[in-house]
Amino acid sequence: MISIAHLGPSGTYAELAALYYVSWLTKNTKIEASLSPYPSIFQTLCSVAKGESDLAVVPVENSIQGGVTVTLDTLWQLDNLQIQLALVVPITHSLISRSESLDSIETVYSHPQALAQCQKWLEKHLPKVQLVPTNSTTEGLEKLENLQAAAISSLRAAQLYNLPTLANGINDYPENCTRFWVVSQPGNTPNHEILKDGAFYTSLAFSVPANLPGVLVKPLQVFANQDINLSKIESRPTKRSLGEYLFFMDLEADVSSNEMQSALAALSNYTEILKIFGSYNVLPIESL
Repeated sequence: MISIAHLGPSGTYAELAALYYVSWLTKNTKIEASLSPYPSIFQTLCSVAKGESDLAVVPVENSIQGGVTVTLDTLWQLDNLQIQLALVVPITHSLISRSESLDSIETVYSHPQALAQCQKWLEKHLPKVQLVPTNSTTEGLEKLENLQAAAISSLRAAQLYNLPTLANGINDYPENCTRFWVVSQPGNTPNHEILKDGAFYTSLAFSVPANLPGVLVKPLQVFANQDINLSKIESRPTKRSLGEYLFFMDLEADVSSNEMQSALAALSNYTEILKIFGSYNVLPIESL
């Protein structure tokens, strides 16, 4: 039995992603799994780093709002975590409330990402409400004893907590989806050999010695020289000094390939600290 940590409480999209992963895992292996909710993404990842959980399923990027910065920052801070797999989950938001109509809603609770993904709908239908961020999309459901309150969460969460919905599919873009990473300590992972035939990605991050002209061009040229496609790049502050940044990259290549090994050897000449978070495949949505 392996334990899988995720952002809780029950009903979050992270739990849904974890359930999808468990369904795929148990269908393709003999491994059994149990889910463990945590109050924050940071605590979810720390539970794996401390050995309290075997795996964590955490969001890393949304198709509307971009990177989930707490996931990136925590992976940089913790030294013993490795990405094992990615999965993409469609996200459809609902407005949940005990109120009888939108007119009586004064406050809407949800995770900041969910609030941002529904901002056009909220501006059109609830332009005067107070938006209150929460740690997860289900945390705000605890506030719904107040008939003037609403929460943005999933239809699944509404059903789990036996709560009525006022509107469904309120995200601004219908193709809204979130990419999740399955993370573990190195070597502590189920066998994903069944996915070996698919395209691999490698995620890494690095800091640079100084903020000088060309300091990012040179690392990028390293991958171009090896004909390795860069599928994502994102900067995050080092938290040491204003204007200093870390650079997170997703590359379309396996870290064990000759091209990646050559690129990484050259990359070390231009970086201060380099961290390889792992090579992994993406579990197709149709497999879930």
